[in-house]
Amino acid sequence: MKKAINIWSFPSEWDLSRKLEVAAEAGFAGFEPDLSEHGPIRPDSTESELAAVRALAEKHGLQLSGLATGLYWGANAASADPAVRERAAHLLRRQIECASSLGIDAVLVIPGVVGADFIPGAEEVPYDLAFERARAFIAGAIPLAARRRVHLAVENVWNKFLLSPLEMRAFVDSFGSEWVGSYLDVGNVLVTGYPEHWISILGARLRRVHFKDFRRAVGTIHGFVELLSGDANWPAIVAALRGADYAGWVAAEMIPPAPFYKHHPEVLIANASRAMDAILN
Repeated sequence: MKKAINIWSFPSEWDLSRKLEVAAEAGFAGFEPDLSEHGPIRPDSTESELAAVRALAEKHGLQLSGLATGLYWGANAASADPAVRERAAHLLRRQIECASSLGIDAVLVIPGVVGADFIPGAEEVPYDLAFERARAFIAGAIPLAARRRVHLAVENVWNKFLLSPLEMRAFVDSFGSEWVGSYLDVGNVLVTGYPEHWISILGARLRRVHFKDFRRAVGTIHGFVELLSGDANWPAIVAALRGADYAGWVAAEMIPPAPFYKHHPEVLIANASRAMDAILN
């Protein structure tokens, strides 16, 4: 397995070069950027801007391991509003195109949101309608994904949707496409289940894995903690990944960084790297 770190693990005020520098110094081989409205990779980024991002990563000796985005929280692909759904479809198209230009072969996708307790005023979507709209959303992007050779990696997030590994497996399989798979977030599973079960059930459908840790006793978004300090059964998780013959990227996603380290946040990155070495070895 290859060790990476997600861009959200770093202070937002750092520029991309600083983030890449600290990631490389900490011993990461990969770096997962995101598509954002004001970041170095935006929906309106030009090819020259994307080439500059790729060159900067190469300068620091890092491979871009995936392309995430938080923009789906403001563009629900399962919304009752057709304009919002089209916004989500546009974001996914741009994710695929940007990833292809960056040399990335998988994008993180939130297929739809039934509800989100941590977003004030979030739209509540009936589950059955969310399922139909999510299928249409993913299906509509498969031709472009296949042409660009970019996998659509559906992530399990706190969106009250695809709540079990059996449901995620059925959702992925319903497309009958090698370009649709799963992006498993270990920490997100812990509030309701066991990531090692998800890994064994999803198996070859896994396209990417996020490493986070979580304390079940907290039970809210404040329960996310540093790797090795939560309730994740890391030996079982790694055994399951090896049992599934997973040899791809595993990316630390240390969010949110501020409550962990108000000062010297670079130490958080170094500690995450050391924790991942211990976990994977």
